[in-house]
Amino acid sequence: DVIEMRKAYKRRRNLMLKGFESAGIPCLKPRGAFYTFPDISDFGLSAHDFSMKLLEEENVAVVPGTAFGACGEGFVRCAYATATEEIQEAIVRIARFVKRLG
Repeated sequence: DVIEMRKAYKRRRNLMLKGFESAGIPCLKPRGAFYTFPDISDFGLSAHDFSMKLLEEENVAVVPGTAFGACGEGFVRCAYATATEEIQEAIVRIARFVKRLG
């Protein structure tokens, strides 16, 4: 059912946004996508380096914002079209990662 699917995606989106907020990562609320575009510019790494280090150190895959053009520098794309449990675990790992970056 489409309505239930929309509700599920909204819950996942909100979970991700709340996790970013708790980790100190600014992120605008997406209005019609299945992904967020958090601002990682305060962490001292390029979008590419942030993405690669997050994958290597925490086994979480995000897409560097620069994959979508030069204006994407300082951002990463995080999809929430996955299970809630996976989002919860990814948020824990991302928060741990950015805490180490200081």
